[in-house]
Amino acid sequence: MEARAEVLSCSICLDLLKDPVTLNCGHSFCQVCVEGYWDSEGERNICQCPQCRRTFRRRPVLQKNVMLAKLVEELKKTGLQAADLCYAGPEDVACDSCTGRKLKALKSCLLCLTSYCEQHLQPHLEAPAFRRHKLVQPSKQLKEIICPQHDEEKKMFCRTDQQVICHLCAVDQHRDHHIVLAAAERREREKEVDQSRGRIQQRIQERQEELKLLQQEQKTIRDSADKAVKDSQESLQQMIQNLQIRMLVVEHQIRSRQETEAAGVRGLQKQLEQEIAELKKKDAELQQLSLTDSHLVFLQNWSSLSQVSEDTPSSRTHVRPHCCFEEVSAAVSASRERLQDLLRDTCTNISLMLVPQPKTRAEFLRFSRDITLDPNTAGSWLLLSEGNRKVRDVGEKQSPPHHPDRFTDHPQALSKEPLTGLCYWEVERRRGAIHVAVSYKNISRSGRESLYGYNDKSWSLWCDDSGCSFTHNSIKTEVSTAPPSRVGVYLDHSAGLLSFYSVSGTMTLLHRVHTTFTQPLHAGVCVWSSSSSCEIQKLNETTV
Repeated sequence: MEARAEVLSCSICLDLLKDPVTLNCGHSFCQVCVEGYWDSEGERNICQCPQCRRTFRRRPVLQKNVMLAKLVEELKKTGLQAADLCYAGPEDVACDSCTGRKLKALKSCLLCLTSYCEQHLQPHLEAPAFRRHKLVQPSKQLKEIICPQHDEEKKMFCRTDQQVICHLCAVDQHRDHHIVLAAAERREREKEVDQSRGRIQQRIQERQEELKLLQQEQKTIRDSADKAVKDSQESLQQMIQNLQIRMLVVEHQIRSRQETEAAGVRGLQKQLEQEIAELKKKDAELQQLSLTDSHLVFLQNWSSLSQVSEDTPSSRTHVRPHCCFEEVSAAVSASRERLQDLLRDTCTNISLMLVPQPKTRAEFLRFSRDITLDPNTAGSWLLLSEGNRKVRDVGEKQSPPHHPDRFTDHPQALSKEPLTGLCYWEVERRRGAIHVAVSYKNISRSGRESLYGYNDKSWSLWCDDSGCSFTHNSIKTEVSTAPPSRVGVYLDHSAGLLSFYSVSGTMTLLHRVHTTFTQPLHAGVCVWSSSSSCEIQKLNETTV
């Protein structure tokens, strides 16, 4: 089977013939292979047989060998092409006796230092002359078994030099060394291997036990997290239900007070309407009296008609029922603010518990980001240097190219890089007063609202020689600490945590913010006078 497949193989591509053609010399090839071979030669008038090198003065006209083509098809149909699986690949030991495409070696002979396929191995298995030859599994390292100096098989082991040698080396270079048979040394080493395997298997068992514990720990964590989610959802849902109930109770109380006040107003309204009617009647009678021509009638009736009852206090009451409702609105608003503060503080504490915060500078540096300032955002008073990391106020307005991202009224700049996820960077305050800030990119570029901290789009730590303060949305919070020379900024965008640190021997927290970030942030700096400068440091995990 193998021989048949080899006969029907192309000696150029070493595969079964495809569209076989036969040259005048009798050798057959794939039509594409032989034409490609001749094309690569470059001489179309003189062609050679790729196998026997016979020369043809003219390029032969190739015709398909119908018989070979039928044999190839028959070979494919009968499945004998499976012999291709016996050919040696790059990782296999090839038969040294095969010509052309080599088959896989079945055994290697230590005496012949040759590897043989099944066919070429037969003499070693049948001929008496090869009985003393030692056959082993195929090996690519046969030459390493033979001593290159004495051309003898290495059967000895020098314990002094820890190397395999032949018996001539043992009486020559290794004469006074501790020499043993390689087989005996192997038996000793196999004992050590068995001991090592025992230790490894014991360690595997220990690690498997540890793995089981970790898997159990993972399940415990998952169950605990699921329970915390369920409990928190139930608690928050109960809070929502209580708020809804309170909302209905307050609404009912307000409507009851509204009805009471409205009933009182309606009573006063009716009383006033009756008094107005009586006064109008009296006025009509007096008008009629004044129009009479009879002096006698006038004088007889004027005294009784001209008497008007004095006003009752109730008719002059000034009712303001809406005053109590204003007080209710103010009380509810104050409760809402206290609840918001409580929820914000609770969320901050929960975030700090659930999101482990770095403590040492080395831990912060794991999240360091390479940050540079965008020259197109730099205010006209600024000069950027050191790869757009250092910024200083030059004291006078420059004339940079117009750009819609440029700050026009303040000496500040934003970073090129948007910041999301976990980020850490440091700003060195060289001298003077500076802002170390984060901001959304859509912050205003002009006016007071464009200054870091004086809008709802930026958060800023102000530092000068006298101290620090934090500002957001124009609300300033004093930071009671000595002015830092280097400020570290840690951002956990998804958790809404922003922290400022004084970086020295230790990390000292200056101020922490917990909020909800709705956009990617950018790092920002602002130098406030010509005596001010700062630099964003280039950090990595190996920074000291």
